[in-house]
Amino acid sequence: MRYVVIWEQGENGIGAYVPDLPGCVTVGETREETLHLIREAVELHLKGMREDGLPIPEPSSSSEYVEAGAA
Repeated sequence: MRYVVIWEQGENGIGAYVPDLPGCVTVGETREETLHLIREAVELHLKGMREDGLPIPEPSSSSEYVEAGAA
């Protein structure tokens, strides 16, 4: 399954979260580190859900960019 990951640049690092998996978040110093960490977080999150007998949600989020002119 492929889940959408949202990236957020902060003052001290880069955060990432998966909207379809509430609570699945991570922060790293670089985009590469954060990508590695969010992959691990997704796998761990899904493993925990399976162990708890919870249904695995189908990916349903999507993303798109919108352009806006200067006001």
